[in-house]
Amino acid sequence: MEAEIVALATSGATTVVGLMATELWTEARGRFAALFGRRSESVCEDLDLAREELLAAEDRAGATTAAEAEWGNRLRRALSADPAAAAQLRSLLDELAPHTAPQASMSVHNNISDGTFHGMVIMTGTSTVNNGQ
Repeated sequence: MEAEIVALATSGATTVVGLMATELWTEARGRFAALFGRRSESVCEDLDLAREELLAAEDRAGATTAAEAEWGNRLRRALSADPAAAAQLRSLLDELAPHTAPQASMSVHNNISDGTFHGMVIMTGTSTVNNGQ
């Protein structure tokens, strides 16, 4: 059972931290804080502080990892103290986790110069042409 709680808390932390930089933050913050029962108001304040720190961090990856660890531990303790909170968190994750999927980003840079090229080149996305400059 402990492994299941750890996995659920880790997933919850990843989701809440992922939502910190989205338009769903205000809704998500209150709903995550509700998992902590009577302390939900102070948890909202802690979540807001974590969000501010994350958004201001120069090392966003490091700040994300630290926030996920902190909130994973807090969620694990909350789930251990209140087993009914696990069902709430699962429901919340089912609803909100799809909104935290990282957006795929790819960069392709092609240079063709001083030669002859025979064939087709197809690029999608943003294309810029630099003619001899």
